[in-house]
This record gives sequence, C-alpha cells and structure tokens, in this order.
Amino acid sequence: MSLTSTRRTGLVDQVIDQLREAIANGEWPVGERIPPEPELVAALGVGRNTVREAVRALSHAGLLEVRQGDGTFVRATSEISGAVRRLCGSELREVLQVRRALEVEGARLAALHRTEDELAELTETLSHRDHAWGERTWDAVVDTDTRFHQLVVRCSHNNLLIALHEGVTEAVRASVLATVDNPAVPSFIDHGPMLAAIRAGDGDRAARETAQFLDILITGTSRT
Repeated sequence: MSLTSTRRTGLVDQVIDQLREAIANGEWPVGERIPPEPELVAALGVGRNTVREAVRALSHAGLLEVRQGDGTFVRATSEISGAVRRLCGSELREVLQVRRALEVEGARLAALHRTEDELAELTETLSHRDHAWGERTWDAVVDTDTRFHQLVVRCSHNNLLIALHEGVTEAVRASVLATVDNPAVPSFIDHGPMLAAIRAGDGDRAARETAQFLDILITGTSRT
C-alpha cells in the first residue's frame, strides 16, 4: 500500500480513513497482519499515539483485531461486517440465521426484478459451482457458491439489502466453507430449483427454495 503523509489537522480521522481504505479495497486482506506500528508511523508521517488511536478506533469498529505479542490483523472489511462477526462469533448457526433473514427476501425480489443479463450470470456462476463440486475442488466451490448468493441478492435491486449482505461477505463465505464438507449436512445442495424460480419470475417460490436449503443447513449445524 502507498501511504501518504497526512495534513496536520484531524490527523486521527485521516489515518483512520487511509487504513479503512486499505482494508476495503483489499490491499490488506481479511486475516492478514497489517504493517507494524513503526512502518505506519514512518509512512503516514504522524506520531505513535495517532496511529495507536486510529488502530484502536478500527478495532472497536470490528475491522481490526489487536493480538498482543503477535500484531494487528484485519478482521472485517466494513463496520457492518465487523458488527455481525462480533455478534455471531464462531457460531455457524447464527451466521446462517442472519443469511436466511437477508437471502430469502433477496431471492424473492430477484425473481421479480432480475434482468436477462443478470440471469445469464447467475446461470453461469451456478454451473461453475456445480462443476467444482463434482470435481471436489473445494476452494472453487466456496468461491462460486459465495458469489452465487451475492449475485442473487444483487438481482433484488434493493440497495440497502445489497449493502447489508455485502457487509457480511466474510460471514457468508465462512458459512459456505464450514458447510461444504460437513458430515452433519447434505453433501450437495441443489440450487437449481431456486434459480428456476428466479428465471420464472416466481418470487414466492424463490423465497421458499432459499428458506428450505438454509433451514436444512441450520438444522444440520444444530446437531454438531
């Protein structure tokens, strides 16, 4: 990341903005350690206390996690995501319940508002996901399954719903990863019926199909 020296007014806010931007645009990926304090001080041209205050603020917001003796790590890409991760922690079942609240309505609206181009993208993404599952290439399964659910919500054309779902991207991806090879849940969940309902413009059926597969996952994880 190319950090720039800050102006002498509102230093903490400026540092917070620069650190948040590095996180949001992926220059500092989730799970990775950010540069150590001396590097940040030198790059930003501010004092240690300013950097520490900015890091503390982003830690409280849930974007960063300070691990004593190990450094500071990126925890989430936005305040919304950070808040959800604090609420859910490692409880997969709670993450799935949050997904259900967002994705059922997302699928219903997607069936009503998706465009032909969006439908084509959904179809292609699901095809890649199913192929990856057949090949048992789990990284590709997680990537394409997560993207499919994101695309469904984007097809809702409800900007607030899209923003909320994007805010929990890490939680969605983590739940996909946790359920892909979980013996307590079905080895394969067919999203074809959901896509068919979206293609047909049947919002109620799309919502039911989405609720059904998430309920299966929630029930399965409650047994583990």
